[in-house]
Amino acid sequence: MAALSHPSPASRAAARRAPPPARALPRRRSRLRHSALDARPIRALRSRPAYSAPRARGPSAMFDVFGSVKGLLKLDSVCIDNNVFRLHYKATVIILIAFSLLVTSRQYIGDPIDCIVDEIPLAVMDTYCWIYSTFTIPNRLTGRVGQDMAYAGVATHVDGKDEVKYHKYYQWVCFVLFFQAILFYVPRYLWKTWEGGRIKMLVLDLNCPIVEEESKCDRKKLLVDYFFANLNTQNFYAFRFFICEVLNFINVVGQIYFMDFFLDGEFTTYGRDVVRFTEMEPEEREDPMARVFPKMTKCTFHKYGPSGTVQKFDGLCVLPLNIVNEKIYVFLWFWFIILSILSGISLVYRAVVVAGPRVRLYLLRARSRLALQEQVETVSSKLQIGDWFVLYQLGKNIDPLIYKELMAELSEKFEEAKGSVGA
Repeated sequence: MAALSHPSPASRAAARRAPPPARALPRRRSRLRHSALDARPIRALRSRPAYSAPRARGPSAMFDVFGSVKGLLKLDSVCIDNNVFRLHYKATVIILIAFSLLVTSRQYIGDPIDCIVDEIPLAVMDTYCWIYSTFTIPNRLTGRVGQDMAYAGVATHVDGKDEVKYHKYYQWVCFVLFFQAILFYVPRYLWKTWEGGRIKMLVLDLNCPIVEEESKCDRKKLLVDYFFANLNTQNFYAFRFFICEVLNFINVVGQIYFMDFFLDGEFTTYGRDVVRFTEMEPEEREDPMARVFPKMTKCTFHKYGPSGTVQKFDGLCVLPLNIVNEKIYVFLWFWFIILSILSGISLVYRAVVVAGPRVRLYLLRARSRLALQEQVETVSSKLQIGDWFVLYQLGKNIDPLIYKELMAELSEKFEEAKGSVGA
């Protein structure tokens, strides 16, 4: 037992000759080294988003393209235009984009055309007639269906004698509607660029009815000083808005004629013809919707026969997409006519406002109905068209009680300036 507990001299000598064991680095130093070297990779891994499966691309991807259109539905916190202007860039743009999406979904997701013909594969016939258009016979639109003709506009015809009308526009309806929506937004884009947020900066949160008294007084003083310092220098600002109103009128009238060109001269009288059609006898009336947007058409396919001669195959094509198109353009006819009339009235109103200082006084008095009449007259007598326009726009956004106080302070400021000049 004693021999086991005490090592011999030989073993002690061997132990001294053996190399010392490797010493481990201190734990704290190791942690410091790892934290210095690995901090950036760890942070990068933590900031890297987790893997997610790719989203399926389908019909919903088409609607994501127009997701920003939802911003048009929001109410602006500050009004920088008028109701007729908003009918152009809000209501009309939303209507046109909604119709474009509706036609697109029916055209590229559904089955826009179905053709019937013997000896030709149906898929080939559908594709051919969709690409190269179909046709109807305009002088066969009236009569008894099933006896005088197969369908309205679909009947036998003699080449060179009967008029043949080809229908090619239906491929482009969705694109044209979207292009029209862009054109309706152009005046709004120009005005928003030219306006530069001036009204929003001048409102200074005074559109809230509850404002601290000290803050309200400071902001009113800033507005009074602004008008006094920039008096008679804001005409160009107002006339740029008037130019955009003129562009709105030119755009809506121009688009009526553009759609008339697109539909081969049928749009300018389309809505009127549809209304008149409902009042005629069934055997005598000619359906304008069947003339412009036929649901049943003809299509001719040519191919070589076994002997090398050209064979002609007449097919009947059903266009279910035109059921949607005819309703869209009836609505657009009435909408564009109403919008052009309102825009024309708005231009007449604007011309009267520019030419009549007395009219501007009445409008400013109606906007600041809580203020004293003498104060409004004093302020209006000092303003040119640009100053009046800015002050009138502020009246749409500022709380009526605060606007009344602003008119009183402006009147007092102008009276003081007049007195100092007279002295």
